[in-house]
Amino acid sequence: MTKKIQNIANSVSSSSPHKSPAATISTPIFISYGVNLSLADKVFINVNVTLQDNAPISIGEQTMVGPNAQFYTSSHPLDAELRCSGLETAKTIKVGKRVWIGGGAIIMPGVTIGDDAIIGAGAVVTKNVAAKTVVAGNPAKPIRQLI
Repeated sequence: MTKKIQNIANSVSSSSPHKSPAATISTPIFISYGVNLSLADKVFINVNVTLQDNAPISIGEQTMVGPNAQFYTSSHPLDAELRCSGLETAKTIKVGKRVWIGGGAIIMPGVTIGDDAIIGAGAVVTKNVAAKTVVAGNPAKPIRQLI
């Protein structure tokens, strides 16, 4: 682990107001800013996770995030001229309690994931996910409702 990665992980340490002391972050991890990141009690983040927190990312208690998962809050216009002008938007990502996000999943800007949901490995989540719902695929689609 490089010193820079360790410093970034430490910046979201137990002394940070945005990370519960009971949350676990495995390194390496890739965080854009850290100040827009909120991790509740007993959150577990596995290795190689990307948290692009241009807007807030909140992850609820007891949520597990698999390796290589990616959270992207920023977006760019579809119009090439606007995009090349540097215009960027950012939308909040909210993850509920007791969610399981499988390895390699991608969470797109503005997505809210409800409590107890499961995101399948490799899923690309472009729309909100209801509580107690299993989604998978690209784009992610509901495949099962949990009781």
